[in-house]
Amino acid sequence: MLVLVTSFSTLAADLPDARTQLLTGDYPGCISLARQALKENENDEDWSILLCQALLSTGQYPEARSAITNSLAAHRQNIRLCWQAREAFLANGQVQAARQMLDTIGRIVWRHPSDFSDADELVISGKTLLLMGVDPKRVLDRIFDAALKSNPKLRDVFLAAGQLALDKHDFALAAKKFQEGLAQVPDDPDLLFGLAQAYAPNNAALMISSLESALERNSNHVGCLLLLVDHNIDAEDYSEAGKLLERIERVNPWNPDAWAYRAVLAELQNQPEGEQTAREKALKFWPNNPRVEHLIGLKLSQNYRFEEGASHQRQALAFDPDYLPAKAQLAQDLLRLGQETEGWKLADEVQKQDAYDVESYNLTTLHDTMGKFSTLTNQDFVLRMNSEEAAIYGARVLKLLDQARTNLCSKYGFETARPTIVEVFHEQKDFAVRTFGMPGNPGYLGVCFGNLITANGPAAQFDHPVNWQAVLWHEFCHVVTLQLTRNKMPRWLSEGISVFEEAQANPAWGQRMTPEYREMVLGGELTPIAELSGAFLAPPSPVYLQFAYYESSLVVEFIVQRFGLESMKAILHDLGQGVEINQAIEHHTIAIARLEKDFAGFARERAESLAPGLDFQKPAAAQGFVALGDSPAGTNGAGPTLPRRPSRRGRSRSPSPGQEALATWAATHPTNYYALTEQARKLIAQKEFQAAKIPLEKLNELYPGETGADSGPALPGIRYRELGETNAEKELLVRVARQDDEAITSYQRLMEMAASDQNWSNVLQNTERYLAVNPLRPLPYHFLAQASDHLGRPADGIAAYRALLQLTPPDPADVHFQLAQLLFRVGDLQARRQVLQALEEAPRYQAALQLLLRINHEMPPAKTDPSPAPAIEQ
Repeated sequence: MLVLVTSFSTLAADLPDARTQLLTGDYPGCISLARQALKENENDEDWSILLCQALLSTGQYPEARSAITNSLAAHRQNIRLCWQAREAFLANGQVQAARQMLDTIGRIVWRHPSDFSDADELVISGKTLLLMGVDPKRVLDRIFDAALKSNPKLRDVFLAAGQLALDKHDFALAAKKFQEGLAQVPDDPDLLFGLAQAYAPNNAALMISSLESALERNSNHVGCLLLLVDHNIDAEDYSEAGKLLERIERVNPWNPDAWAYRAVLAELQNQPEGEQTAREKALKFWPNNPRVEHLIGLKLSQNYRFEEGASHQRQALAFDPDYLPAKAQLAQDLLRLGQETEGWKLADEVQKQDAYDVESYNLTTLHDTMGKFSTLTNQDFVLRMNSEEAAIYGARVLKLLDQARTNLCSKYGFETARPTIVEVFHEQKDFAVRTFGMPGNPGYLGVCFGNLITANGPAAQFDHPVNWQAVLWHEFCHVVTLQLTRNKMPRWLSEGISVFEEAQANPAWGQRMTPEYREMVLGGELTPIAELSGAFLAPPSPVYLQFAYYESSLVVEFIVQRFGLESMKAILHDLGQGVEINQAIEHHTIAIARLEKDFAGFARERAESLAPGLDFQKPAAAQGFVALGDSPAGTNGAGPTLPRRPSRRGRSRSPSPGQEALATWAATHPTNYYALTEQARKLIAQKEFQAAKIPLEKLNELYPGETGADSGPALPGIRYRELGETNAEKELLVRVARQDDEAITSYQRLMEMAASDQNWSNVLQNTERYLAVNPLRPLPYHFLAQASDHLGRPADGIAAYRALLQLTPPDPADVHFQLAQLLFRVGDLQARRQVLQALEEAPRYQAALQLLLRINHEMPPAKTDPSPAPAIEQ
């Protein structure tokens, strides 16, 4: 008897060691200890659960089922064994047996709820109730919180609560729960993995940091490795993703998610046989596993293969019609494919089936909001906008889109088969929900899904106004290239062509070499072309993200300049046929290694040609100031996963040095860019405008192409105005306006100066520039109406006055009157209505009364007034 007790005592002491082995990835060691323990006591529930978990972790699914069912036979009322048996049954595709285990747990707990007050049993009860459809908030607040009070350090409580939040797409709550768990159980790899999942949608840098910490503790953590695979697929680093999958296979050769990712890789690389083989292996033990098809489809959709993605979601639903993740993703796919009736219907079904899912709730709420939008159409576009904004500048949007289509479709030899859907949002949160399913992602300006464009409108960009015309031109270029290639192009090329085409359409659009980019190029920070798509993910700062766009466009410019546009079009054609990108490039240019070398030389030459007369050496920190353009310490710019046009705003301003230190530095560096700029800024701040002329004129002479609010050309406008040097001010502002597509204050000043000079063509030019940035202010429409009147363009004047009326002008009677005059001049019967509205605002308006008399005398009475605006569907 003493020997037996000693044996049990030894095995009990080994249990924590075995759990540590499981947690740290020593699965064979854990299996060995568990089997040894079960030889002594074959029905020990703790060892049986541990053995089953370790066997599942290594892909030994039938063995795991046997291990747990043997113990379950002796402990049929043990809900911990029942839950683990459910996991084993699912891994073996025995869905009905797994469902029976769930029902068994429910019956046991329901009959004797007071018997299950231990924290670990409460967690299992809570997870069971969630699967049975009980209110998630009730489970979280009553059951998981009770488990936490019972055992504040039980990791399973935090894992279950965090997973619940992840399942509901509440990533902020998920991060909070996993962080709370890590405070109690530091360095737990499963909690770190959960935290990485919570960060994944919005912060790739923190996701990677969490994964690295988890893998330090458990280098065989399959979940972490799979999330890295996912990240590398998004970065189009298929080689690294393949290596990670090989690493996973050494741990678990039958993990269904790993084989699903292999199927994704095969499909993305146009390997249909490999895709089929991988899919079959993913379904080996569970032939109708809906998660496999859902995961394959999800990753294909995230790589813009929406038709293929939707097909896999339909297959997942064929396996299990109640599998909500597939239904939710299918709804998103269909909405992005323009199949909106079915898409919105599915989204509504998901929300009704799971009222706590944040993503589906956001989507159905957005549907209600968009139901109030106006729809403007022509044969090529379906444009949806806020109704008030559509009346103000909707026609301008359609006109711009038509210009983009005419230009780009002709250039690339492509015709859209159906109208392109364009949705412009006046609230950033609505744009984010429509685009990503969740609010957030404030850095995005526009996204293209192939036949659908979503964009933030000017109202959503008031804090940092951008040129909406450039954004839409950029996005429509994606429409062309994505459809040309059947969505089979790398991200860097897609973004590079769109940024390149911006600059081709308007020299003020797109990106250009800057001092920051110059330093990065000459400092050896060019990303190899083959790795360029990865530069968009988790960049160390926003400048690096913008540089990824710029470098991509520079590669495109290099190829077009060196090999011609026809070569680029041929590359796109090959991509559409499934040819791998490097092969397509080599077939129509030169070997990739040579191309990389020649491009690096091209980029260096471009960098060195930037203001060659200026010294770009950065002042040392000891001088008391840091060079302009440095990113603030700790700036995190997690990269987006979908195309967007970057902003050129946001340059950081360095601390100002003392005047003496600055003067000393400048004296020995008379052409230093940073010293000259800082000198100018300080002198202007001190209102020493005459003295500021020296550094400013040096900057403008040596770097006339600089743009931005802090650039040399932008600063002199203040100084010249203060000194009354109008001609010099105008000359500089004209140059700024030609080079900067967001210089709204320069456009306004030029409008004022041109109107004063009665140079109405220049007024018109700058109102158009202004409206391309912000069409929601009255000022440019006043100037546009005046210019149109003087230039004999009544249609433009009429449109300007109609827009003004939508913007609630301070003197609506005058606007109605001016509009009535123009309408009367062109014989439009709406003149009568407008003059009556003027008189309604100001009954004693003599000029309006006289105009009404003329209208009644010279125009026939109208039976019905024709609609004055473009056809708009409410």
